[in-house]
Amino acid sequence: MELQQLVDRIATEVMPGGAAADYIPALARVDARRFGMAVATLDGEVSGAGEYRAPFSIQSISKAFTLALAVGDELWERVGREPSGSPFNSLVQLETENGIPRNPFINAGALVVTDHLGPGASQRLLRFLREESGNPGIGVDEEVAKSELDHGDRNRALAHFMASYGNMRNPVDVVLHEYVRQCSIAMSCADLARSALFLARHGVRNDGSRLLDVSGAKRVNAVMLTCGTYDAAGQFAYRVGLPGKSGVGGGIVAVVPGRCAICVWGPGLDARGNSVAGVDALDRFTTLTGWSVF
Repeated sequence: MELQQLVDRIATEVMPGGAAADYIPALARVDARRFGMAVATLDGEVSGAGEYRAPFSIQSISKAFTLALAVGDELWERVGREPSGSPFNSLVQLETENGIPRNPFINAGALVVTDHLGPGASQRLLRFLREESGNPGIGVDEEVAKSELDHGDRNRALAHFMASYGNMRNPVDVVLHEYVRQCSIAMSCADLARSALFLARHGVRNDGSRLLDVSGAKRVNAVMLTCGTYDAAGQFAYRVGLPGKSGVGGGIVAVVPGRCAICVWGPGLDARGNSVAGVDALDRFTTLTGWSVF
């Protein structure tokens, strides 16, 4: 079955469910029944179905890209690589583990990565995503950014707590500003699938230059597999069998090394914060194609 036929079939079979994220008001208004899916092959060709060209708030999907921009030995001195087993905005483990977040994809860990990149991190990410997607029109959704900043007390608490342990190098307000803006970038499934292809190419960008060496790409993919879907990473690996990173905007990016990158979008979330329709679509995709890292 050709990829376009496969994506069309999945779009007709997938069952939306769950509810849109309600703790960020700008996200709560999005219709949970919407759905899009795009598959980008190594040559950049995209097969899509549903609303695969509709932009949405990428939220924590951004953390996969900022990790790729920041990854290195020095970073791993400040953040771990283990699943947390706790909600993505939990404060509990930080106290018992001396201000070192479990992994770079929970909020505390992503704040450390943003701090590591420093002032201008969100603009650096935006340039990278525009270049990789081939879409210079990608930008920050200012309404979402304001909504998230106005309701960001938990993230402020996480950042100040880590600062008390010496694990913040920049002022907390600067880090929060950059973090909120990177999460509030709006992209489509097509844009995101193209942008994630460097992980399918073992670190090589769309222009042929290398962002990561083979080991670096392997490590980013590994952390995505074990930590990329909040505290449901085991269930995601069991059902889908691919490295993936989700966001509470309803998107999930997944990588098939050596083959393609996939992005699905369904704003209805399950209790763990992952897209119900998105996980279902990816489960169907790997089942029908047999493509998996296992």
